[in-house]
Parts: sequence; structure tokens; C-alpha cells
Amino acid sequence: MSAAVATENKRIHPHKFTMWVAMGSIVMMFAGLTSAYVVRRNQGNWQEFNLPLEFWYSTAVILASSITMYLSEKAFKSREMACYRTLITVTAVLGVLFAVLQGFGFADLHGQGIKLVKGSNPAAAFLVIITGLHALHVLGGVVALLIFFIKAYSSKTKNYSPVPVEVLATYWHFVDVLWIYLFLFFGFTH
Repeated sequence: MSAAVATENKRIHPHKFTMWVAMGSIVMMFAGLTSAYVVRRNQGNWQEFNLPLEFWYSTAVILASSITMYLSEKAFKSREMACYRTLITVTAVLGVLFAVLQGFGFADLHGQGIKLVKGSNPAAAFLVIITGLHALHVLGGVVALLIFFIKAYSSKTKNYSPVPVEVLATYWHFVDVLWIYLFLFFGFTH
């Protein structure tokens, strides 16, 4: 009987497995997009421009949100619910702030005369598509954070299973690492 329990404990939870499969798919999508970016960049008609300062700020914000997500997961596992509520709230706010800063970054590029959509140069179009897709993934994470926020303040919900919080934390750290990759990619290829 104990061998069966030990085998069961070694298995990955189905929700965690599903998250890892989803993250693998997302990695493949962004790998394809960044590969297409490199190929298209070498074909000419490529407008060079610097990443806006707001992208630097948003990078700091998303790194801070990764720290607050880690701390909120740790607080949840320790059943420090007041601390968990505060940290999950801060993480959600930082996620929204990241998306807002990205929007300001694109407004800055537009203000510099860089056409982002209609009549855009391929460089700007790729930047919009790739960072826009990332922003959608971040906003999906923010929606999940808001659901966890509501559940954290709900008196009806008393589930102390760490699996949902672990899955959310894994996803949130993933979009953070993905942004760091994209930020460095654009920084070195621009």
C-alpha cells in the first residue's frame, strides 16, 4: 500500500501538467515569432528605433510582480491569509501597471512618428504583434489573479489546497521570464 502512495505522490498534478503543456505551446509560438523577426529583419526595409523608456519601467514592474507572487504563494502555504490577500492584490495591480506601461511605451513610439499599425514598417509591426501577444498573456494572468483575489476575500471559499496557487504562480513567473526574454531579444536585435 505504501508503494502505491509513494508512486501517487511522485505524479505531477493534472492541472500542473496542463499548465506545463500550455507553457510549452506558448514558448513554441514566441520562438516562431522571434525567428520570423530575425529572418524578416535580414531582408531589408527595416526601421531601426530604440525601445521606449516605458519598456524599461515595465520590466522592473514585472520583476517586482514576480517577487510579490512568490511571496503570496509562500504566505498561502503558511496560511498567512492576510499577508496572502495583500500580496495577491499587489501582484494583480503590478500586472495591470505592466500593461499600462506597455501602452504608454507604444504611445511614445507613435509620438516619435513610428507607425505601429497602418502603414507601419515591419520592425514596428513585429514589435506590436509580439509584445501585444505577451500583453494578452499577462492580462490573462491578471484575470486569474483577480479571481484569486475575489476568492481570497470571500468568506465562502475555504480551500487551502496549494495546487491552484502553485499553478497560478508558475504561469505568472513564466510570463515574467518570457517578457525578460523578449525585452533582451528586442534590445539586442534593434
